[in-house]
Order: sequence, then C-alpha cells, then structure tokens
Amino acid sequence: MTEQHDPKLSLGEFVPLLALMVSLVALSIDAMLPVLPHIGTDLKVRTENEQQLIVSTLLLGLGFGQLFFGPLSDSLGRKRTIYIGYVIFVLGCVLSIAATNFEVMLLGRVLQGIGAASPRIVSIAVVRDQYEGREMARIMSFIMGVFIIVPALAPAVGQAVVMVTHWRGIFVFFLILACLTWTWFALRQPETLPRSARIGFSFPIVWAGVKEACSYRQTVGYTVVAGLVFASFIAYLSSAQQIFSGIYGITITFPLYFAVLALFMGVSTIANAMLVERLGMRLLSGYALAGVTLISIAYFLYTILAGGVTGFEITMVYFAVIFFIFGFLFGNLNALAMVPLGHIAGVGAAVVGSISTLISVPFGAAIGLMYNGTVLPLVGGFALFGALAGLIMIKIERHATVQGNNV
Repeated sequence: MTEQHDPKLSLGEFVPLLALMVSLVALSIDAMLPVLPHIGTDLKVRTENEQQLIVSTLLLGLGFGQLFFGPLSDSLGRKRTIYIGYVIFVLGCVLSIAATNFEVMLLGRVLQGIGAASPRIVSIAVVRDQYEGREMARIMSFIMGVFIIVPALAPAVGQAVVMVTHWRGIFVFFLILACLTWTWFALRQPETLPRSARIGFSFPIVWAGVKEACSYRQTVGYTVVAGLVFASFIAYLSSAQQIFSGIYGITITFPLYFAVLALFMGVSTIANAMLVERLGMRLLSGYALAGVTLISIAYFLYTILAGGVTGFEITMVYFAVIFFIFGFLFGNLNALAMVPLGHIAGVGAAVVGSISTLISVPFGAAIGLMYNGTVLPLVGGFALFGALAGLIMIKIERHATVQGNNV
C-alpha cells in the first residue's frame, strides 16, 4: 500500500468513497439500535436505559480518537493514518464478538470508536486538502447526502442479522465492511498531503497546533455550536428504540420508520449543497437553528398539554421536520469551524471533531438516560440545545474578526 500522488479522483468516485468511510461511525451506531435489547438481555444489563451506553461509549472513543488521528495525519500522511484506524476498529469488532459480559462489550465499543475516528476525521482533512470555503461545504453536503443512505438502512441490517443469526453477527458485518472500504481507499484514493507539507509528530507540536486552532474565535464558537447540535442527535439515537417500542409498540417496523426519518435529513443535505454557494453557510445555519428551537418549544408545550404522549403520526411529523432542518446544519457548521484552519487541516479537523464530540456525548447521553416513557426529555433537549447553539452563533457573528464573512 504505497502512497500515490495522482490527480484528484472524480467526484463520482470520491464522494461515495468518503461517504462510506465517514458513515462507518453512523453505521456502527444505527445498525445496533434494533439489537440493543438482545445484547442487554444476553449480557445482563441492570436497567434498560443502561443499554444506551453501547451507543455513547463508541462516541466517547470517537471523541478521543479524533484528537490523536488528526495530528498524526499531518505527520504520517492521510492514508497511513487511516490504515492505523482501520486496524484498531477491526480489533474492537473482534473484542465485541467475543464479549461475555457488558464491560468487555463496552471496551470493544470504545476501541471501535477510536478506530472509526481515523476515517471519520482524516476524510475531512482529505476534503480540506483539495477544497475550501463554499466549495468545501458543497462537497461535504454531497458526502453527507450519500452517507445518510447508509445509516438510513443500517437498522434494517441490524434487524436482519439478529433474525437470521445472532447479535454478534452485526460485528462480523462491521469487520467485513471495514476491510472492503479500507481496500477501496488504499487502491484508489491518492495521498493528498505531500511529504514536503508534513509536520513532525510530537506532543509539543501537536499542542501548538491545538492552541492555534483554539485561538480562532470562529473555530471555537462553531465547534461548540456543532457539539450542541450533535448532542440532541445523540439523545435521539440513544433513546429512539425505546421511544418507538416503549411508547408506540413499534418493533419489527422500527427500521422502516428510522430510515424514513434519516432520508429526510439526506434530502436536505443535498438541498443544502445546491443552496450554500448562493446563500452562504451562515445564513442557512442561522435559520436552521431558529427553526429547530422554535418548533421544538412549540411541540414541547403541546406534548405537556397532551399528558406527555402525543399520537404517533404527529410525533413522526415533528421528527421529520427537525431532521430535515438538521441537514442544513452538520456540513455547514463543520465547514464554518474549519475556515481559518486550511494550513493545519489535520490538527484543525481533529480539534473541531474531538471537542464537538466530547461536548455532545455527555449532554446527549444525559438526555437519553432521562427517558421516562415520554418524548418530553428528548424534545426538551432539542429546544434547549438549539437555543444555546443559536445564542452562541449570534455572539460569534457580533464579534467576528476572521476574514471571509461572505461564507
């Protein structure tokens, strides 16, 4: 697996390749949702809410892994760093396959998160090496649009696996998929960071890069905003299976409804790709945050009046609208945070990804663990995090000192 220095891949190959690599994280979460009760029963979790840790521990590993792999990619190159991540991910899958207690399962999930951090975060650096500003936002939106198809189908994969084999089979599936995408990337994607542009890896150098990234108000502000937005999404992922089955009695068809909601977000990411160059990332993100907040406040109050539980149809409509709006946030917020960091894309992507994840995991997990047989904790989380993110964005824009205010 030698490095190449060939021209860019065509977008027709580049977008699906990176989308599949980035989606390894989402797939490792969403495919687990239908099998959480089976794992919880077999490994004897104490409470039903505890099985949500199978989701949040992977994200915890992801948060720490990103901080390591980003700087490493600035030293070793993008491709070698991604190879290391795939090795760790595969080891985590093996550990989960062999798990006989919940603690070993969680350790395997942490390793999967650490390993998946490499293709997740270094792929962003690969994009940033070749594109910037609105063009980067456009590419990221296309990647997110393709990527959303995978997690939309993931719960159906998990459901099929547990029906045909055993819940351990899902980790075998992860392992095989990782090896296939690893091979595709190794054979086809050129190295995007030439040796002349690499930085020696040492903790002082890494720390200097982290400090530089954190010195930009725009980077720090939009990283926090992205973390708050992702926190509400983590809360949904953690509690979705319990909401659908516990409140509405939906089990077998859960993957179908999950996929429908995910596709709403996929459609909006494609719409964002078409609109962002004309309207700009700031305008789209600002309206999206306002929409999430106001709609969630209204639905929260309506749910209280309804006694904490509303009809399934109106709940689906609410989720569909919220996730459609989310499609205008994820790609734009990350691109806004990365604007000042083109010269340290690896460290920059690591800081943005790691800090936003480490913000989102505890807040999102806390909302998920508050599940009480109603949608109130989740809807309240959407409203609260949306409002906080919006206020921070307003503050960033009032004190903006970076260039490129037209993005």
